[in-house]
Amino acid sequence: MTDPRAIHDAVRERYAAAALSVTGERPQAASCCGPEDGTACCGPEAERFGSDLYAPDERAGLPGTAVLASLGCGNPTAVAELHSGETVLDLGSGGGIDVLLSARRVGPTGRAYGLDMTDEMLALARANQAEAAVENVVWLKGHIEAIPLPAASVDVVISNCVINLSADKPAVIAEVARVLKPGGRFAVTDVIADADMDAATRADMAAYTGCVAGALTRAEFESALTEAGLADIEIVETHRVHAQAGSAIVRASKPSE
Repeated sequence: MTDPRAIHDAVRERYAAAALSVTGERPQAASCCGPEDGTACCGPEAERFGSDLYAPDERAGLPGTAVLASLGCGNPTAVAELHSGETVLDLGSGGGIDVLLSARRVGPTGRAYGLDMTDEMLALARANQAEAAVENVVWLKGHIEAIPLPAASVDVVISNCVINLSADKPAVIAEVARVLKPGGRFAVTDVIADADMDAATRADMAAYTGCVAGALTRAEFESALTEAGLADIEIVETHRVHAQAGSAIVRASKPSE
C-alpha cells in the first residue's frame, strides 16, 4: 500500500475491467465493490454506490453505458451548483456520467473536462459523448496528481469517489488548488474513513481499489485542503458505505485575489 506504482496499476486494472464489462467485452460486473457478494469493501452497503444515486430524470437523458459505468459514492453535479458559462473539471471521469451532466448544466458557453488515466474508460466516455450528442466536452488522459491543465483555468473541480483511490492525496488537492481560478470551487463526493478504521481494512488492496481502504479521515481531508490554501471547508456525511467509512460531500473554495 506504500508503492504508488502498485496502487496506480491496481486501480487502473480494476477500472479498465469495469469499463470492458459495461461494453460486454469482459464478463465482470461493474461495481465499485468488486466481487458480486460485496465482500471486497462494501458488504451490505454495496447499493450505496453507483447510478441509483442519480435522479431518474438525470439517468433518463444519458446513454445506458454511461449510467452502467457509474461507480461512485454520490452525485457531485447535484452539489456543485454549476452555472452557465463555467469551466468544470471532473477528476477520474470514468464512463463520463458526471462530465456529460456538467456539460449540459454549464451550457454551450461553458466547458466540461474529464480526466482519467484508463484508456478503456476514456474510450467508453467518448462513445457515450457521441451518443449523447454533447459538444462542449474535452477528455484528458493523465493522473489526478498531475492535472494536465494550466494554472487558474477551471471554475469548478468535481469528482465522484476518486480522490480516495490516489496514492498521493495531498498532491491531488494541491493540483486542485493550482488549476482553480481565484474564487473557484471544489465540490466532490468521496469516501471518508472513520478515525478508528482497522489495520486489516487499510491493508487490503482489493478494498483500496474498491474505494474504502485508501480513504482519508475527516481530519486528514480538512488538513490537506487547508495546506493547499483552500478555504470555506465543509464536509458532510450523506450515508454509510462500510462499517468503518461513509460517503460525504466535500466542499471548499479558492480565495479570491
